[in-house]
Amino acid sequence: MNVREAVQTFDEAQPSLLEHGPSLIERAARTASVAAAEADGVDRDARFPHKAFDTAREQKLLGVMIPVEFGGLGASIHDVTDICYTLGRACASTAMIYAMHTTKVACIIRHGHGIPWMETMMRRVARDQWLLASSTTEGQNGGNIRASAAAVDHAGDTVSLMRDATVISYGAQADGLVTIARRATEAAASDQVLLALAKDDYSLKQTQGWETLGMRGTCSTGFELKVDCPADRVFPEAYDKIHAQTMTPFAHLCWSSTWAGIAAASVTRAQAFVRKAARSSGGQMPPAAAHFTAAKMSLAKLRALISANLDAFARAEHDERALGSLDFQSSITLLKVQASELAVETVMHAMRTAGLAGYRNDGEFTMGRHLRDVLSSPIMINNDRILANAATSTLMSGIPTSLHD
Repeated sequence: MNVREAVQTFDEAQPSLLEHGPSLIERAARTASVAAAEADGVDRDARFPHKAFDTAREQKLLGVMIPVEFGGLGASIHDVTDICYTLGRACASTAMIYAMHTTKVACIIRHGHGIPWMETMMRRVARDQWLLASSTTEGQNGGNIRASAAAVDHAGDTVSLMRDATVISYGAQADGLVTIARRATEAAASDQVLLALAKDDYSLKQTQGWETLGMRGTCSTGFELKVDCPADRVFPEAYDKIHAQTMTPFAHLCWSSTWAGIAAASVTRAQAFVRKAARSSGGQMPPAAAHFTAAKMSLAKLRALISANLDAFARAEHDERALGSLDFQSSITLLKVQASELAVETVMHAMRTAGLAGYRNDGEFTMGRHLRDVLSSPIMINNDRILANAATSTLMSGIPTSLHD
């Protein structure tokens, strides 16, 4: 059975499994409730959201995408992005960690079928609710994940790797790690492979801290990553294929859904502010009510943008030619840029709606944490880099001749 047939089989089995017990959105809501209660402390202390992820494990959220055959729920991209959105409304760090974990799990699911170790990882994620971290940024590459400095060193049935990982989000708290590297010491920087590692396969030595403006609970510290493990931890498929078909679509869709959740949370607070102000003034709208309208419009555009890209990916998910097309790759790449800019715009309008009440940190309408968290969105894999890299492909793509093309 090939990957496409396997995924289709698991998708067909999904409804019968999800009929039992709480729905995915109910599980997400329970986790979000816990995440919201500790969000301020997670942000203040820059600590990992342990209680939220204890609940996520109890609700089996970490393994929802794993196919039924391997003990999971076979959840779809629509399911997991809804979870990211729900968590994003409660705690941005919790949502972003979940989004990054989901992206790594997707890579294992979509490119690990028929490989005993990868199937073992799927079972461990489903059964033991393993949390998977990601190591894609290294040295001075500035977030260019399509070029690796560190190389895999092969010795019989084992491989080793030494990596200057300037950022590994929640690396110290993860149960496993997915990382990229050059295929071999003589390989070009762009000739990369992906590795899926259990905690026993590597060691971490912290080299940098994480004292940042926002997304503080992601604990994205720097590490020296040392890998010594069996060779079956390396995916047979080249990373460029995994990157285009899975890593980028899932990352950009899940990240964008997280940012939309943050934006929605700020709009909710702005709405509460306007309603309270109107009640206290006999129904008269506060001066900045126009910003609330702008915030609602911006959020609607953001949600529509994500929804359109979700549907496009769902249609093309099992079609390699469609996934590799210039139009799809341009759209899914630029989603990150557009969504991040819209999310920041939305939160800014929401804060201006509430004025000082939103700006201060000690009131019911405070939005400081939301703004600081969402400001990370244009920076993680910098928008300027994406736009510069996309210039050639966007120039080559056609201009639609109708509204329905």
